[in-house]
Amino acid sequence: MDLAKLSRISMKHLITLHVMLDTLSVTASAERLCLSPSSVSKTLSQLRDSLNDELFYRNGNSLVATPLAKRLGPSVQQMINDMNQIMSQDAFTPTNYEGHFSLAMRESTFELLAAKLSAHILSLAPHIHLDIYSKDNIGFDGLINGSLDFVLLPHDLSQPNPSQDDLVWETLFSDEMICLMNSSHPLAKQSHISFDDYLSYSHIGITDTDLSTPYFDILLAQQSKKRAVPISVPDFGSAALMCHHSELLFTCSRRWASIASQAKGLTVKSLPIEYGKVAYSLVWHKQSMKDPALRWLYEQILLCSR
Repeated sequence: MDLAKLSRISMKHLITLHVMLDTLSVTASAERLCLSPSSVSKTLSQLRDSLNDELFYRNGNSLVATPLAKRLGPSVQQMINDMNQIMSQDAFTPTNYEGHFSLAMRESTFELLAAKLSAHILSLAPHIHLDIYSKDNIGFDGLINGSLDFVLLPHDLSQPNPSQDDLVWETLFSDEMICLMNSSHPLAKQSHISFDDYLSYSHIGITDTDLSTPYFDILLAQQSKKRAVPISVPDFGSAALMCHHSELLFTCSRRWASIASQAKGLTVKSLPIEYGKVAYSLVWHKQSMKDPALRWLYEQILLCSR
């Protein structure tokens, strides 16, 4: 153990690295830490020298974390959490908490949970800052590097979860998939649609680079069949809007379709084939539950999802 080298790295350096991984901005980090941008830059320069790594580099107008910085994220977050518990003499009290929480979710999850969750949390912890990101912009990598606390997303339970051993998945509630179509679609007036009907029209797909191919499409492939998917979009809302103006079919969550404004006026049909089990799940880094504030947030998410 090189104590002399370790002595050159302080909590100031670790906290600055943690916030920089979250914001990827010197200016935003300075605001978060109530410091000047030059002070943050100086601390980063000292840490670069100690670790012999650039930590962040510029790509166009954006800062990008180096592989080492990303790898250090969870460990740094845990060290900060441990130090926070040492320094905290009292139990976690939401009414006095002034920290940040960060979540990422798909647009469809915004409609189901975000409004209810944010109102509930702010009523109990009025001084917190809640950052809610689109999962299209930041996903499981954010949990690994410590820039995100939780991810909420709909997914096919038959899909294997991404192979990050440090991530924990918990189902919030189950759902089923249905087929949406324009009310003037040729299939809309049928009492039910057949398997051949379903495959005879083109479909709108949903892109998600973090998740595997849905079991449903794997099942079709095993039967030497597949859906025609000429268009893929990031989320349910965009797909539903496209249904209003085309004969494209869209397979989505029944629970979402029952409340989403974008789905109003579309015709709902049961699927002619077993899709597999689907659910909305909460994902977090296994170290997160050591933080009393994150345990509290976890409990509130479970409460609001009931």
